[in-house]
This record gives sequence, structure tokens and C-alpha cells, in this order.
Amino acid sequence: MEHAADANFLTALEQVRTTPIPCAPEIRTLFDEATNTATHVVWHRGTRRAAIIDSVLDYDPASGRISTESAERVVDLVRTEALTVDWLLETHVHADHLTGAKHLQKILGGAICISRSVVRVQSVFGDLFNAGVTFLRDGSAFDRLFDDGDRFSIGGLNATVLHVPGHTPADIAYVIGDAIFVGDTIFMPDWGTARTDFPGGDARTLYRSIRRLLAYPEETILYLCHDYKPDGRDDYRWRTTVGEERRTNIHVHDGVDEDSFVAVRSARDATLPVPRLFFPSLHVNMRAGRLPEPEDNGRRYLKIPIALA
Repeated sequence: MEHAADANFLTALEQVRTTPIPCAPEIRTLFDEATNTATHVVWHRGTRRAAIIDSVLDYDPASGRISTESAERVVDLVRTEALTVDWLLETHVHADHLTGAKHLQKILGGAICISRSVVRVQSVFGDLFNAGVTFLRDGSAFDRLFDDGDRFSIGGLNATVLHVPGHTPADIAYVIGDAIFVGDTIFMPDWGTARTDFPGGDARTLYRSIRRLLAYPEETILYLCHDYKPDGRDDYRWRTTVGEERRTNIHVHDGVDEDSFVAVRSARDATLPVPRLFFPSLHVNMRAGRLPEPEDNGRRYLKIPIALA
């Protein structure tokens, strides 16, 4: 007899196969080379209503300087296209860049959204940073918490939320029109898939999440959150298709079974360093992009826990 989780997974795949893909959104991507992050601005042509997915706030760890150049590029695009921003969508609590969502909200409006499972991330890192009782670990820093299967609209575009954990427990993807914004679940085929060694990550869970995404029609467009130009590739890429991933992804192409993927992914994770902006990113992003409150000298501080060898 199948386990309940397996049965639910197969049911979800069947629903994907029988669900038609609706009309195409308008999409512009702004790429931040400092953090290798793709920020996607998505809108409905008729109404000009928009969503911003995975924005960036610039941070220099050597000087402690925070700036808004990346976010201002998004503001310029929104204003040039005469868009109204309804949504500031996070695919997860990023560990490699600070989110610009709170800064953009002050200028452009919109609701900051993330998976309801963010409470698990807040619990772990709230304790790690000794954030105290004033830091609420209930997701209330965000304007809306999404569950798997939730639906919302961007003007005349229909959007659906997919819970795709594995990289972290709180990863979600957004199906918008004929495209899926997959966050850190999967990368360009020549780079492979996301790491799974962060707290709450799990390679087996990631495999199942990816297979759920790759059950969509082969022509479905996947928009990625990062690219790293592997193996001497001379350009950044953040757009691929289900078919391309199924044929050529180095970690999870068709024919790679779950156990094989777990072995490869776990071996690679064991060699990876901690991301350069790991602690600053989590300190800010678990708060939906809010910076820590000023201390009694008027300055704000980002904590870095020290581990003794």
C-alpha cells in the first residue's frame, strides 16, 4: 500500500497533467550580478497590475553599507511601464541576498507574501540570532502567508501557489499564466539543482518537489531565481523550459531516480561553503525585509553568531 504522502504526491502530479496553462503574462527580469539573483517583474498587459518576485536590497559586508541601486532599477521599470504593484512575492527566505521587498513596498505598495511554512524558518533562526520575544515567529511580519494550492490574481492573470520544499521547508513556486517562477528549487540544466543542507532542507523532498514542477507540459517556461554561468558559459540565463530540464539537467533529468539524486545532491552539498551573505540575509529576510530596530546609540546591527572550532 502506498504511503499517504506518496499518494498525495501522485494525485498532485495528475492534477498538473490535466490542468490547462492559461494566457501569457508580460515579464521583465533584472539581474543582480553581485548576488547572481534574477528579480522578475510580472504584469497583465490589459490592466497593468503587477507582481515583483524575489527583489534585492544591496549589502556590502565589508563596510556594512546597505544601498538600494537594485531596488531602484525595479522602481524605474515599474514607473516606465506605468504599472500598479499588487504583490511583492518571495519564493522563500533567501540565504544569499537581502530582500528589497520592504523598501519597494514603501515606494510602490503591494502585499509582501511568502509560504506559511516561514514560521519554521523564523523559529530556527529567531533562536539562532537570539531575537527575543519581540520577534514574533508567527509569520505576521508578512502581509500574506500562502498555502499549497492558494490562488490569487494579478489583474487578469490567474496565479497558483505550489509548495516545493527541499531547499528549505518554506519554498514555494508561483504558476502565473504560462510560466512558473521556481525560486531556488532548480537552476539552468548545466548547473543542476538547489542545495539541501540548510536547516529544514532535505534532498529527497527536493526531488519530489522538482518532479512536481517537471510534470507540467514540456513547453512550460520556468523562470529561475539565480544563475552562475557554469563551465565557462559566457552569459547569464534565468529562463528555461520543463522539456529542457527533463532532457538535460545534470542532476535530475528524466531517468534519474530518487535515490540516485539524493546521493549526488548530498555529496555535492558536503563540499559547499556557507553563502557569503548567509547571516545578514537571514537576519533581515525572516523579518520580510525589515532591518533590525536601532539600538540606544541610534545604529542598527546585524548579528553574526560565532562558532568556535
